[in-house]
Amino acid sequence: MNPYDFLPIRVLVEGAYWVVTTLSDLLVPLAGAESAAVAIVLLTLAVRAALIPVGRSQAKANAMRQRLAPELAALQRKYAKNPEVLQRKTMELYQREKASPLAGCLPLLIQMPILMAVYGLFVRPEIGGEDNRLLSHTFMGVPLDATLVNVVGGGSAYPTSIIVFVSVMALIGVVTWLSRRFVQLPATQVAVEGRPAPVASAAGMPQMPDLTGLTKALGYMPFVTVIIAGIAPLAAGLYLLVTTAWTFVERLVLSKTIGAPSVHETQR
Repeated sequence: MNPYDFLPIRVLVEGAYWVVTTLSDLLVPLAGAESAAVAIVLLTLAVRAALIPVGRSQAKANAMRQRLAPELAALQRKYAKNPEVLQRKTMELYQREKASPLAGCLPLLIQMPILMAVYGLFVRPEIGGEDNRLLSHTFMGVPLDATLVNVVGGGSAYPTSIIVFVSVMALIGVVTWLSRRFVQLPATQVAVEGRPAPVASAAGMPQMPDLTGLTKALGYMPFVTVIIAGIAPLAAGLYLLVTTAWTFVERLVLSKTIGAPSVHETQR
């Protein structure tokens, strides 16, 4: 089944199409051929602005995990040879703090259908029963529906096309690195460096999930965005660039206002 035939996704794509085409038409006098690309950027900024409350919730969850990281590490050291006590103490700590090791994942889940909608805007020949007008738009002379894989694989690669794609991917990579460098959680860093993680629960005790592997994977997951920007339409790459930059700035600001120090500060 084509996911774009699924009613909620289809409605989301058609809504995004109306917004982007309307903005694009309004921006033609100012942006000319780049109007659709500018409309994508404005749509991304609007979506991210609407998600500020969710981002704040995620920042609070991150601060909570950072605050609990030393206590969790202490429990792991103290009860490493007593899995039953370690299991109970860990669960008691989370319950006492009204915390969850998976708290703050909501923004990542919300982003998926939005990215899917932007992707659909530039892969669907028809949207809402009419020809997709966005397929004729370009950015820096490169069609917004073009992908780096297709451009190179089709033998039609021009220096301008390569430069545009590589620039977008490089900027995403730089912003992602900056985000890891300055706002990555010490709790995540602990897992990445291979410090002790909770061991298996003792018999009769509720199973506490071992999130070491998941935490480590999530620590590097943002870099997958660079790869996605290379295989997705250029328009989706622009969306990813803007949302990655927004996320970095938002987390940096919230880490200050909420009071959670950044990794850079904790290393001083």
